[in-house]
Amino acid sequence: MNKPKTYVGINNEINGGMTSIGKIIRDGWVFGLIEETETCEGWNLAGIDALLQKVNDEWDKYGCLAVHLPPELRKRHQHIHDVAIQKANDSGWSGESETDDEDE
Repeated sequence: MNKPKTYVGINNEINGGMTSIGKIIRDGWVFGLIEETETCEGWNLAGIDALLQKVNDEWDKYGCLAVHLPPELRKRHQHIHDVAIQKANDSGWSGESETDDEDE
């Protein structure tokens, strides 16, 4: 099966958008790199990669830790990710796939 040449968009993602690309997009929203209405649907891999680089540059400023974000950004990060987790839970995501191998 061929991989799609464009991204399906965070609203169409598996696991309610709880994926690596979904996290990049949410962090792009947090840092104001893209509008919160931007789902990145139809973006090619180069566009996602460019957003990843910008997100990484922003995280580097704060030691890659949310606790180091200034209060306004920390609040925005918390809100965006809380909403995403609730939506993912509502769609059936439980987070177990991320921890399945921890018992081994």
